[in-house]
Amino acid sequence: MTRTKIRTYSKISALADIKIEPFDVNKRYTKPHRHNKYMELVYFSAGSGMHYMDETGYAIEPPRLFIIKKDEVHHWEIDTVPEGFVIIIKEGFLEKTLDKHINLQLKQLGNKRVINPSNDSSIQSLFEIASKEIKENCASRDILVEGVLKALFSKILTYVEVDETISANNLEERFDELLQTKLKNDVAYYAQKLNTTAQNLNALCKRKHEKTASTVIADHILKETKRLLLYTDLSVTEIAYAFDFTDVSHFVKYFKRHDGQTPLQFKKVAIVP
Repeated sequence: MTRTKIRTYSKISALADIKIEPFDVNKRYTKPHRHNKYMELVYFSAGSGMHYMDETGYAIEPPRLFIIKKDEVHHWEIDTVPEGFVIIIKEGFLEKTLDKHINLQLKQLGNKRVINPSNDSSIQSLFEIASKEIKENCASRDILVEGVLKALFSKILTYVEVDETISANNLEERFDELLQTKLKNDVAYYAQKLNTTAQNLNALCKRKHEKTASTVIADHILKETKRLLLYTDLSVTEIAYAFDFTDVSHFVKYFKRHDGQTPLQFKKVAIVP
């Protein structure tokens, strides 16, 4: 059967905005997939094996926290019985949070893929409390859950170097969201959608990433191209058209200019986990 799309899974009810529960021991081996528009945090207190995110494999070495963004392709190969917790967060939760500092914390966490807290019993305890409170049926449930999450995220962030320049709502965030929605090799297109100028977008990217806006866009296009090459049966031509390239040869040159190899050369040498 021809695969034209990357597998997309949803592990949360359409009516829910957040889910907190122990890691499902039956999910030790999964196929490469991405999530249906939600962010996932997975904390392991026990277990061993590998976690693959896009092209990179990470050893499961507890205590370890993985942050999986909604556009990333990932899968598990867990050798021993895992113990830990999963938090799934939709955009709807962020829109309704009473304490917006949680949104900022999640943005800071979202810049990381793997966090290695020490054997900190308070982190384990906060995960346990959060998974218990989310099941309570009382008027103050949301306030209690947010309070526990804020404490949990604050504790986790003590183990990473935090980017203090991240704000709760800025041009960079909206640009990133737009890149996840539509990929197009056109700085002017994004500037128009964001009600700004190409010059402002370039200045932002140079300040935050030390790259031009066109290079930031190219990074996203190449990353998604590689996912489609590895996890679907789409041809280079089909992928080029999906990103609004009308000339396939131009797309191949574009890919090679930024990655040093053509799409087919990449696919030939890439190791699919």
